[in-house]
Amino acid sequence: MSKLLNVEIVTRSQILWEGAATHVSIPAEDGRLGILPGRQPVLAVLADGVVEAHSEDGETIRFEVSGGFASVDVDFVTVVVEQGSRLEA
Repeated sequence: MSKLLNVEIVTRSQILWEGAATHVSIPAEDGRLGILPGRQPVLAVLADGVVEAHSEDGETIRFEVSGGFASVDVDFVTVVVEQGSRLEA
């Protein structure tokens, strides 16, 4: 089992962020969903809120997002949002 997730946070027109993360947290329609390496595959519809990716160097990357979905498959996390902007720490 890998200790890192490969993460992409994208819109239809651009990549907002991609990199390795120790864990990711997303605002799913039915509640906040935490994703760790080794998680079973899942497809989740996103609510408006904040996506957080915790990078391997300890930085927390945060995005305010509106709509979209997240897909998790074998330590690959793809978050596709209608609109998103990075939040500064």
